[in-house]
Amino acid sequence: MDGCDCIEPLWPTDELLIKYQYISDFFIALAYFSIPLELIYFVKKSSFFPYRWVLIQFGAFIVLCGATHLINLWTFTTHTKTVAMVMTIAKVSTAVVSCATALMLVHIIPDLLSVKTRELFLKNKAEELDREMGLIRTQEETGRHVRMLTHEIRSTLDRHTILKTTLVELGRTLGLEECALWMPSRSGSSLQLSHTLRHQITVGSTVSINLPVVNQVFSSNRAIIIPHTSPLARIRPLAGRYVPPEVAAVRVPLLHLSNFQINDWPELSAKSYAIMVLMLPSDSARKWHVHELELVEVVADQVAVALSHAAILEESMRARDLLMEQNVALDLARRDAEMAIRARNDFLAVMNHEMRTPMNAIIALSSLLLETELTPEQRLMVETVLKSSNLLATLINDVLDLSKLEDGSLELEIKAFNLHAVFKEVMSFIKPIAAIKRLSVSVMLAPDLPLCAIGDEKRLMQTILNISGNAVKFTKEGHITLVASVVKADSLREFRSPDFHPAASDDNFYLKVQIKDTGCGISPQDLPHVFTKFAQPQPGGNRGYSGSGLGLAICKRFVTLMGGHIWLDSEGTGRGCTVTFVIQLGICDNTNAYQQKLIPLVWPSSGDVDFVGPMPHAPSEEKGPASLKSRYQRSI
Repeated sequence: MDGCDCIEPLWPTDELLIKYQYISDFFIALAYFSIPLELIYFVKKSSFFPYRWVLIQFGAFIVLCGATHLINLWTFTTHTKTVAMVMTIAKVSTAVVSCATALMLVHIIPDLLSVKTRELFLKNKAEELDREMGLIRTQEETGRHVRMLTHEIRSTLDRHTILKTTLVELGRTLGLEECALWMPSRSGSSLQLSHTLRHQITVGSTVSINLPVVNQVFSSNRAIIIPHTSPLARIRPLAGRYVPPEVAAVRVPLLHLSNFQINDWPELSAKSYAIMVLMLPSDSARKWHVHELELVEVVADQVAVALSHAAILEESMRARDLLMEQNVALDLARRDAEMAIRARNDFLAVMNHEMRTPMNAIIALSSLLLETELTPEQRLMVETVLKSSNLLATLINDVLDLSKLEDGSLELEIKAFNLHAVFKEVMSFIKPIAAIKRLSVSVMLAPDLPLCAIGDEKRLMQTILNISGNAVKFTKEGHITLVASVVKADSLREFRSPDFHPAASDDNFYLKVQIKDTGCGISPQDLPHVFTKFAQPQPGGNRGYSGSGLGLAICKRFVTLMGGHIWLDSEGTGRGCTVTFVIQLGICDNTNAYQQKLIPLVWPSSGDVDFVGPMPHAPSEEKGPASLKSRYQRSI
């Protein structure tokens, strides 16, 4: 241990180092005393700081630290015991306060950290709220612009005005340098620059519809950014050096009315879109924002709706003009038809008077001539004249009746009449012709058939006569049967058809008349045409029958006019046919007035006629030319 220098030898006091320590302790004490003053000022000015007592305790700690450094100034030289005691007390107090402060900080640091975290959270929430408010304001602004643009666009239905207004309002709202619209050409193979905002349209500015950028815009329903060098962006002339602007493009659906189909919506194809191109100002760093692109998309949809409304209006106006032209043409045609009908009626009126008078004379004189002594050859010629005259008179009557039916001037003569007498008189006309052809004729009247009915006696008799006359005409051998009955109320549904809806009533009944023959019949392919005017089906393949083809057509119109229905059944050629019709007649209460007997007409006794039902007894027939005249003026 003798040579060990582990213990440093005592070093004499250096006045310079003592001086530096002295000065340092002085400034340390000064700094320590100034810090509590600042803390006191902070606590006084801050009314919301929650840890004031901590600051006071911390201030005491700093003051004691400063006091120890201040007292230490007297320890560098020889000092008294009092100074040593004060120094000891100050350091002990400083140690106690320092430990208490350190322990207190351990408890309040988590609280201070939570205050900081809450502060940051509130700050973040405030920033998020600011962003949401900014988004809401942006959406409100966008909605206002959309409403304004929609109002401006829909204030007119002219397509060019709609497109021009859209470009102007978008340019003003978004501050665009240029805005243009590319419309599809008529051929659909290219897009043509049709409208621009500020610059003159270059003649022949077209782009192919098959370009990639065009297909990109067509395939997206959103507004997209396209290169400023693409053909769609060439909507303004290049002038000098400039910063390339951002260009957006969006498709605008176009509605083609020609694509409308029955019970279907129009189908949109790639050629049914236009493209709207929007260019931001050049020489600026401005970029497209999301809300601006959304505004462009909404406006494009509104433009599509407005254009479709305009197209539909134009189509409806063209249809209206065409309809007005057709109405004018129809009105002229109606006037011409009315003039033609009046001319026809005038002609028929003249024909009725001028042709019937000599025809009646020919028929009467021929009938009288047959009553004289004639040679067989002369009788044959006179009978031919009489037969031809009767046919011609029938044709004249049919033409007049058909003309009145078609122009609606024929009116039914509704009155009470003897229904049984109608069938009796019909048989009196059919009997002579059937007798000549040696045909048997039978009439069957149902027991419940009323004696009296209310209706048009003349038209009912004419209908039965026409049908019976056809039965006799087209039957060479066999028999003809006429059946008349009343249709029961529960059987009416059997006779319903698309144009006939019978309904039972207490004031009327339905008369069913059926005329059946064993003649040559009608082929199935001719059945639908038997009631067509001037149609002459060839029954049984026999072309030896003559006629005008008006009889059954007139019968159908008479039956329809009397609120009934008529139809014909035939099993084929050579098997005869059956004509049935149902008409509505009124019920007559006073039947006593129609009990008088009908005077029958006298015909040759050849042929058999069976009349089943109530038959009136005929008195002796009247002789003379008057009877013959009345007999032959009635044609079948």
